[in-house]
Amino acid sequence: MGGGLGLRRRGAHRPLALLLVLVAAAAGAAEGKGKGAHGSTSTRLRFRRDSGTFKVVQVADMHYADGRATACEDVLPSQVAGCSDLNTTAFLYRVFRDEDPDLVVFTGDNIYGADSSDAAKSMDAAIAPAIDMKLPWAAVIGNHDQEGTLSREGVMRHLVSMKNSLSGLNPEGVEIDGYGNYNLEVSGVDGTSLGEKSVLNLYFLDSGDYSTVPSIKGYGWIKASQQVWFQQTSSSLQRKYMNENPKQKKPAPGLVFFHIPLPEFSSFTAANITGVKQEGISSASINSGFFASMVEAGDVKAAFIGHDHLNDFCGKLRGIQLCYAGGFGYHAYGKAGWSRRARVVSVQLEKTDNGEWQGVKSIKTWKRLDDPQLSTIDSEVLWNRGSNGKTRSETVDN
Repeated sequence: MGGGLGLRRRGAHRPLALLLVLVAAAAGAAEGKGKGAHGSTSTRLRFRRDSGTFKVVQVADMHYADGRATACEDVLPSQVAGCSDLNTTAFLYRVFRDEDPDLVVFTGDNIYGADSSDAAKSMDAAIAPAIDMKLPWAAVIGNHDQEGTLSREGVMRHLVSMKNSLSGLNPEGVEIDGYGNYNLEVSGVDGTSLGEKSVLNLYFLDSGDYSTVPSIKGYGWIKASQQVWFQQTSSSLQRKYMNENPKQKKPAPGLVFFHIPLPEFSSFTAANITGVKQEGISSASINSGFFASMVEAGDVKAAFIGHDHLNDFCGKLRGIQLCYAGGFGYHAYGKAGWSRRARVVSVQLEKTDNGEWQGVKSIKTWKRLDDPQLSTIDSEVLWNRGSNGKTRSETVDN
């Protein structure tokens, strides 16, 4: 949560009977009932054979607390009756069913710890739709997850332990700040020449909560130890991709997920973004240099965050797309009449003349709104191999 907006108890739009059905299913999932193709932390992520795609749904700022007992924030007066965390649960089911993602990424403030009577139970309920639908998922934590009955480490350990979770606590044998610094590899289509290679790399980092340095006020930031780990991991993955058979000419693209925006998110105006900026950029008050680390790494094509719920834009800087998801949860602050939303990222492989899937060709994104039509808005190409991903939104690369 960013922006410093106050809490106002209001409601939202879902028939109560539907919500009760959905929460019952969620409760069953939280208890770990149900197994399927994705029901293991050993799940290997890979691109689909039929379409050559890999799809991610990003969910930012659910602010889940105590389910039906937790009221909504910032919705229209006509949406008040019966609104609760269950509206967030219902939206998760809607978007998951319609998009059928290969991975769900929860980018922090998954729960609102201060209003949760039991942090572990709140996380179980918040993530339950992904578990119930047997979807692999990964998470990072924000600045509110740890404000309840569990520490930051405790929150992340619980997320790691949950069913279908691909989340990681931290890399083994590495001294590193925070909790939830890890990476995932997405293999090419099974049975193809790149079926045993990671053709897409996903990086997850803990952007902290609040500054622990007395002379520096405000939010936390990605620390030097995390940046060293990220650069070393990126370099290792690039060497492996380009030097091991079948050798590739260019690195596999990388996507980065964390919670708090970098100061560089302030670089844009309405003229060079897709989406909207409706509140300030609530980054740390200092610049720790992580954007420069991503540029230097050379493989990162986009970074995805949450924190500022009323911003949902993407803008390109120095060859990297910086993207907000927009607020998802109904217990999170929002804007009455402005739908809660999720970001979808679809990565497409290239196909040879003889029909074999190769490396990544393009990365596209759009958003889904929790309105009656489950509207799709702001579709754009974030990156195209060979074109540097220039879209209809002008860049601010200088």
